[in-house]
Amino acid sequence: MFKWWVLLTLYLTQGLPHGFFSQALPTLLRQQGMSLEAIGLMSLVSLPWVLKFLWAPLLDHYQPLKRLTGGRIDGHIRKTWIVFANAVAAIVLIFIASIPLNFWISQAAVGLACALLVLTVFVVTQDIATDALAVENIAPAQRGLGNSVQVAGYRLGMIIGGGLLLAIFAQLGWAGTLWALAGLMILGLIPLWFWQPARVKVDKEPVFNHWLGFLRLPGASAWLLLLLTYKVGDAFGTVMIRPHLVDLGVTLPEFAELLGVWGTIAGLVGALLGGLLLKLLSRMQALLLFVCLEGIAIGLYSLLTSLDWTLIYSLIIAEHVTGGMATVALFTVMMDRCRESSAGSDYALQSCLVVLSTLIASSLAGFFAANFGYTMHYYFAVFLCVMGLLAMLVNKKNINAYHS
Repeated sequence: MFKWWVLLTLYLTQGLPHGFFSQALPTLLRQQGMSLEAIGLMSLVSLPWVLKFLWAPLLDHYQPLKRLTGGRIDGHIRKTWIVFANAVAAIVLIFIASIPLNFWISQAAVGLACALLVLTVFVVTQDIATDALAVENIAPAQRGLGNSVQVAGYRLGMIIGGGLLLAIFAQLGWAGTLWALAGLMILGLIPLWFWQPARVKVDKEPVFNHWLGFLRLPGASAWLLLLLTYKVGDAFGTVMIRPHLVDLGVTLPEFAELLGVWGTIAGLVGALLGGLLLKLLSRMQALLLFVCLEGIAIGLYSLLTSLDWTLIYSLIIAEHVTGGMATVALFTVMMDRCRESSAGSDYALQSCLVVLSTLIASSLAGFFAANFGYTMHYYFAVFLCVMGLLAMLVNKKNINAYHS
């Protein structure tokens, strides 16, 4: 039971910085007059999520902080990587906090992007180790629940980072908010410190063998298509929701209530509901149902042309519920696809492909919304969701074959 709390807090610490810099920061930048195009391009600081497969196998071969284990490499390699990466990420946050936001924006926007890029590298490194920890400590029959915990923790972290911290930003300021963010990331390590995960052997297989072996699995081409399309519509559509609401006149405290309260509840419900339905439905049925619901939820944002609070609350809740369900389903089939001998590397490679497609989509979303308007933007997002649905139909045999 304790392992679920450990995984929940670890994924929560990943979501904290992502929530602040992907949700709260765009809101702050838009309030200070930054263009939609520039806000969209800020998504490029997520590039390490695309490239993490390059160093993921290194986390199977080497162990940092070996003094904690008497100078030897032992089965707690995941644990030490997580502690190391989180500590460095907190230091980077403190550095960013030491320089005022208005200076970053007016004089050193490129510098801010570079600092966020470094921060993302270490958050991603923690993610690689945590995913491997989850794969190694969750039985196949518990994967639905495991991925519910993963998505719930990550979404809770994003809501705290993007909602709660945004609500208290006026009181704490730039530096105080980032110091609080760094402190929360360190506190998230406490449960891990008292947990003894399954010991793993250090992998000696050459790095390239991991990638080539996965790409040679039966149905690899069709599987790559699924990974590259399933979450594209969601990423393209949702990245412009916050700027859209700012343009309609939503204030920072109102954002905090929308995301911090309703978004949190809806996201947790979606993640848990997705895990529950995965016990009742086949993998294929769940994937199809969830992406359809997600596409409908995003498409309904096209109705939002004025400050209609009933509609806004309904859309926020629907988006978070369906997004959580779809993500749980995708992560579960990704875990099914992992080989036992290289689960961590396989999972990292798959998640990189998912992030690659969503990063490209979110980076282009600002240009599309600026040139065609928000309504057409959401319509096109629905079209992209349909592309993900078609990719699933092509992968029916793959999904059934790897379902354990």
